[in-house]
Amino acid sequence: MTQSGQTEALIKEDTTEKTDHHYTLRRISSKAKAAIHLEGNYDDSKSVKDQLEWRNGQGQAFAQGGFQLVNNQIVIPQTGLYFIYSQASFRVSCSDADEEGAGKHLTPLSHRIWRYSDSIGNRASLMSAVRSACQDTAQEDSYRAGHGWYNAIYLGAVFQLNKGDRLWTETNQPSELETDEGKTFFGAFAL
Repeated sequence: MTQSGQTEALIKEDTTEKTDHHYTLRRISSKAKAAIHLEGNYDDSKSVKDQLEWRNGQGQAFAQGGFQLVNNQIVIPQTGLYFIYSQASFRVSCSDADEEGAGKHLTPLSHRIWRYSDSIGNRASLMSAVRSACQDTAQEDSYRAGHGWYNAIYLGAVFQLNKGDRLWTETNQPSELETDEGKTFFGAFAL
């Protein structure tokens, strides 16, 4: 092959590579920030350990940039700053079938994000919140009529995390969770 033939072959190979869809996707993904967004699901008939199950690849859920969901935990891909967030949406029935007209009072609802890091050697609470449902209010009669009490606990903050750290949530009343798309979620993204 002549030198001009070699040059033409290299130009053709370079042009083909740059128009290849895989090349384009690799280029985009190399510039994309690491991020994960998970949707919550709870089915008391199938649930193991009575806990919320996080799902990837359904609805709006996704993972990119090395994030993984392993054993219901988010695994951090690289050391750095991350914004960690989660929301648990609850619907609690404030009427009690055992005693007519007697409602539940101050039902505690809690949601917490945990971290395990090899550098720490044990788990540590990153964020938590507690709310009281079925509070005695002027609207209590409508709650007792079975309409329920709705509220969401949202947690979000920035943390320095290490590669391999694992994050998970704990919710004390998973049977009271609303897990329709967009109501209960968990995620993180690199800053």
